[in-house]
Amino acid sequence: MRFGKGKGRRPATSQQSVRVESGVGYGVQGADIHVFGDGVPVYLLANRRPPPVSDAKFLRELPSRMLNAHFQVVDFTGRQDELAQLREWRDNESRLAVRWLHGPGGQGKTRLADQLAAECEALGWKAVTAMHGPGLVWPSPSLQEDLRLTDAAGVLLIVDYADQWPLSHLTWLFSNALLYHTLPTRILLLARSGKAWESLRATLVNNQVDTTTTELKPLPDGPAGRLEMFTAARKAFAARYGLQDVTHLAPPTPLADPEMGLTLTVHMAALVAVDASAQGCRPPRTPEGLTLYLLDREHLHWARLYGDGTHELTPGQRTFRTPPDSMERGVFTAVLTGALPRARAVHVLDSLHLAPSGEQVAADHAHCYPPLTPSQPNEPEHLSALEPLYPDRLAEDFLALTLPGHHADYSAQPWASATAQELLTRVEDGFAPPWTSRAIGFLAAAASPGRWPHVADHLNRILLDDPALAVAAGSAALVSLAEVPELDPQVLQDIRLWFPSGPYPELAAGRVAVTRKTTCHLLARTSDPAEQAALHTELAVSAGEAGWNEEALAANEKAVRIWRRLALEHSAQLPYLSQSLSHQAVFLSRLGRFHDALTASEQAVQIQRRLEEIRTGDECDLAYALSQHSNVLGDLGRLEEALAALEEAVEIRSRHTETRDDRRSYATALSNLSTVLRKLDRFRQSVEVSMAAFMIRKALYQENAADSLPGLADSANSLGIQMLELRWFDKAVFFGEAAVHFYRQLVHANRDMYEPYLADSITNLGLILAEVERHDEGLAHAEESVELNRSLASTNRAAYDLHLANALSNLGLRLSLQERMDEAVAATWEAVQIHQRLASDNWDAFGERYAMSLSNLGYQLAKVGERQDALDVSNEAVLHYRTLSETNSAFTSELARTLLSYAGIRLYYLHEEEGAALQAAAGSFTLYSKLTAKLPEAFAAHLPVTLSTVADALSALGRETEAGQIRHCIENADFAAAANILAAW
Repeated sequence: MRFGKGKGRRPATSQQSVRVESGVGYGVQGADIHVFGDGVPVYLLANRRPPPVSDAKFLRELPSRMLNAHFQVVDFTGRQDELAQLREWRDNESRLAVRWLHGPGGQGKTRLADQLAAECEALGWKAVTAMHGPGLVWPSPSLQEDLRLTDAAGVLLIVDYADQWPLSHLTWLFSNALLYHTLPTRILLLARSGKAWESLRATLVNNQVDTTTTELKPLPDGPAGRLEMFTAARKAFAARYGLQDVTHLAPPTPLADPEMGLTLTVHMAALVAVDASAQGCRPPRTPEGLTLYLLDREHLHWARLYGDGTHELTPGQRTFRTPPDSMERGVFTAVLTGALPRARAVHVLDSLHLAPSGEQVAADHAHCYPPLTPSQPNEPEHLSALEPLYPDRLAEDFLALTLPGHHADYSAQPWASATAQELLTRVEDGFAPPWTSRAIGFLAAAASPGRWPHVADHLNRILLDDPALAVAAGSAALVSLAEVPELDPQVLQDIRLWFPSGPYPELAAGRVAVTRKTTCHLLARTSDPAEQAALHTELAVSAGEAGWNEEALAANEKAVRIWRRLALEHSAQLPYLSQSLSHQAVFLSRLGRFHDALTASEQAVQIQRRLEEIRTGDECDLAYALSQHSNVLGDLGRLEEALAALEEAVEIRSRHTETRDDRRSYATALSNLSTVLRKLDRFRQSVEVSMAAFMIRKALYQENAADSLPGLADSANSLGIQMLELRWFDKAVFFGEAAVHFYRQLVHANRDMYEPYLADSITNLGLILAEVERHDEGLAHAEESVELNRSLASTNRAAYDLHLANALSNLGLRLSLQERMDEAVAATWEAVQIHQRLASDNWDAFGERYAMSLSNLGYQLAKVGERQDALDVSNEAVLHYRTLSETNSAFTSELARTLLSYAGIRLYYLHEEEGAALQAAAGSFTLYSKLTAKLPEAFAAHLPVTLSTVADALSALGRETEAGQIRHCIENADFAAAANILAAW
């Protein structure tokens, strides 16, 4: 569903009914629902809800409740500069803007975002929140959200914990219909770290998207702003305690201390000051003391609720029967697992043998920590339990202080380490527990620099026992683990061994973080050159898979230097040198250094040939070297050589298809071969080979989508253009749209690696959509492609100028179809300048692109009245294509197209030299006739168009009899007769 701008009347009869027999029920109006295969939603969308009205007694029972942003006890204070920046971001002219707002836990991100949401609602905007999951708690069937945009002035979508979402899930969120309309739309992503943004940042919907990132800095060092925040918080907390004058309560900790840079710690200081005053005790004087004070109040509350059963007159009537030590363990468990469906929570608590029973502990825990979104009383099957302690930073401190090994004045528990280990033990089916990502993320956050180093010891024990848990926890957790200073290097080394083979875009950032850390550690511990080279190679491959090509090249160059030296001493090292040289060619090509890449790929192939001669080489290594060499040759326009190398590589790969990696490599070689065949005018064979690659990749995707999407996207992109050239338009649209959809998913997982491919697929889809007369969409895609490629070229002209020029040329065509001729000429002229510069350096690789953009420019200049320039440019394009087609018949179709354009300029715009126009049009028809004989489905449609120009030229010359004969041939589709007429002249 899509929404248009403007006022609308809500249908009086709009109603939605959800009935669930079993499983999950959840309904929205005005948006999409994305679900997993088992029906559980990937995420939940909800209208922003104002803070609940909370009883002051309830809040005082556990003072930490007043720190929970959900209750908003303290009015929004401070952060006025940041709020002003968000207002400016909201009010900018972009239709769709995305901002990544990051800062440490406790910095005030959630309150800042909600303040913006409240202001947006006051201005008539629709404010919506997205919750990842529901995670482990299924929504109630009664949960229905009306997200229709009736009378809305705009849309604000807030995504908390964005760095904890799997990136593919964010991809689904960004595709939601709620975001597709003409209203101004803002997506605010809240995260602790800015690292995940590096992989996520990309154009999300179209070229109008404005993407920015902002770090929420610590509160200013001076006490003024912090004092204002403290004063406001103190007043708000005092109101909940019924205290009138609290101006005498000073901050228990100096506000100028660096530890007081978090909004949360300032609020904690105010809360502790007020609570201590109400309790008649002295507040602690350190930031650590504030944490201990609040956690002591948790313990006191548990003890008061439990009471002293030995002195009760009617102990059987008591409802709260969980001893404080069991409650402490239950709270510890809840921090690690997060909220769970009640039945599962009871099962987890029973597995820990908590007294008096899992059922009782779950009920008593819910009394202390009630669910933030309770279910309806008549829906017991949708009750949740084990709502964690809030705020998160306090919960992390609680984990750290409960685990043994610290020196704070707080009793660690001997059961804590075993409980954490047990909660992260794999379930019976061998899968990691569903809360693994949360548990490891919280433990890693507690162990982060400057916090609780002893927590790393417990992480070490858990992950040394099962390092694959870290991989299951996902990329964000891996990045956090790599940043823990005290984590045992052996842990990260063991984690490396569990990374899956093949491209897993969602793990790319985490994989690089772990590999980088372990590489530094291991390099310092080994003097073995071969080990050092292998470590550099592993880092290079990891960084390359993440798209960080400069880092990859730097690491790989170190490996190559070492392998060269070793290979001179021992020929057994030659295979490793060859492999590193092939890697070198890949990274250099991505950076636009094609001639350097050719040198590396040639050396790699030479080494493999030498090994083959002495029968010590692996022929799959030869196939890899040949494949990379052919890619470089193709980039340089040396197509016949590229074809020979690829055909040999494909033949080798066809004999080795036992494993997934083997089949993936075979499909890649086939796909590359298809591209070269197409460029060499072997079109039918190209399509057959391309389809063979697609079928292999489709089968791999069906077996395991996680490591197969890049290949499937590549095949879809190739087939889209091939189907277009065959004029199978429905199939072309299908494959073209699929390619863009797949690459958008991949870009959200790994922007650096896949954004160039996304830009290319968008260019192709724009061409396809224009051919099926979806001109507005074709133009939008062309504009987006230029925007993406311009951004890429701004960082690396050598690698991306060609793609930018191609996108500009395509944009010029799309604009000319919309009669926006001045813009069309400007875009195409820029393309001509880039293509000319590239062609002057390497005509074989870029001459055809230059001729193509000249041909487009000639026709556009004619339409804006620049007739002589149009003729000169078009004539130059014809000459270039004549030269190109003499050496490569693949350019025959472009020569035919350019001749027809040249004829049209002379005939319809210059109205002169009609004889030259006739000669060009007749030449175009002759060429298209030959092409049609070879591939009628691709070229037959050009014959009547070309003959019409021939007939018009004849009429302009006064040769009406011959013109009539030609038109008669057109009407009867008798193109053979027309060819005979032209041949007789």
